[in-house]
Amino acid sequence: MAAWLAGLLALLWAPAGFAESALRLPTPDAFGSIPADTYDESGLRVGDALVRIEEQPDGLVELEARSGIEGAERTIVTARLDRPDGTETLRPLSQSSRSFDAGGNPLGVLTVDHVRGVVVCMPPSGEAERIELPPGDRVANVPLNLLFVPLVRGEAQEIDFQFVLCRGGARVLDATAHVAGRQTRGDEEVVEIRYSLDLGPLLSRLAAPFLPRLSVWLEGNRAASWVGHRMPLFSQGPTVVVMRSGVVPSSFGLTP
Repeated sequence: MAAWLAGLLALLWAPAGFAESALRLPTPDAFGSIPADTYDESGLRVGDALVRIEEQPDGLVELEARSGIEGAERTIVTARLDRPDGTETLRPLSQSSRSFDAGGNPLGVLTVDHVRGVVVCMPPSGEAERIELPPGDRVANVPLNLLFVPLVRGEAQEIDFQFVLCRGGARVLDATAHVAGRQTRGDEEVVEIRYSLDLGPLLSRLAAPFLPRLSVWLEGNRAASWVGHRMPLFSQGPTVVVMRSGVVPSSFGLTP
């Protein structure tokens, strides 16, 4: 473990030029922790989850999401954001994704450093892979709940962004998101935002039937608070649905 951490730190602190994310995200209306639950694709609850958005003493905003299957794999994703030039918008500084097996052993670490303009993919064994981010990157692996707010508010019909993958070789892919539907229950409304990754014309067409549906659900009001998301737990891992506690996948007709 010590050697693994040392290798990661060495890559992260390697010299690199100054860069900056081009994303400007809305500040959440409220901060705090949101208890949640992890479900499998059949709608069966399989573990705990948590989403946390907090303002740190240094003024940065930290976003964290934890999900996993009890007695099996789990994933922790984090992002740190600042307020550029004293504005009310947020800019990603770093993002990370860490997955662990049932014994707590690392399955891999993805780190995106927007300031230094680098991505580091650290496999559970072997050498880490390091690539540069494109200038003015729009990578949003983690803060999707903030990125998609304009879609919920009707301020945009489509949002283009970028997503980083490690498995099969570190790479930055283009991605697109749109509103897939709105579900109501009494006075409540939930908006489903569906997004997809551009794997290239040929591969996207061939792989389409086998790709998981990627969704984020937000409240359909100005606050656009997080309700849930559906995505693989990690690369080539099981697809899970993570929902705010008290909201099961079928509550708004959102059965996977």
